[in-house]
Amino acid sequence: MSTAKNYKPTESELEILGVLWEKGAGTVREVHEILEKSKDAGYTTTLKLMQIMHEKGLLKRDTSSKTHVYEAAISQESTQQQLLTKMIDTVFNGSATQLVMQALGNHRSSQEELDRIKQYLNEIEQQQKK
Repeated sequence: MSTAKNYKPTESELEILGVLWEKGAGTVREVHEILEKSKDAGYTTTLKLMQIMHEKGLLKRDTSSKTHVYEAAISQESTQQQLLTKMIDTVFNGSATQLVMQALGNHRSSQEELDRIKQYLNEIEQQQKK
């Protein structure tokens, strides 16, 4: 089994990870039923992809019962951080400012989101002053 530490999940793998991050753990059937609501995917495709993800170290598998139960072997937070860092480096030439400006310019944020962003920026400023 390989390590998933620096592995960049594909879009399909991220969809499966998203289901398992939200659900906690589940069988192939359970994951497939959730995925099927938003995309056309065959059960055997989901099964094969989850088996491959297990081999890559992205999923853990409990084989103690007849039906195998899978759970994410990598955290949502570390995966988001890794993918975001790569995106900032490759798409925005290393500029987090460009990323934020693009995101805020192309997405209508609620007042609550804007307030949270302002609060976060204020916290960063306070930490840098120390």
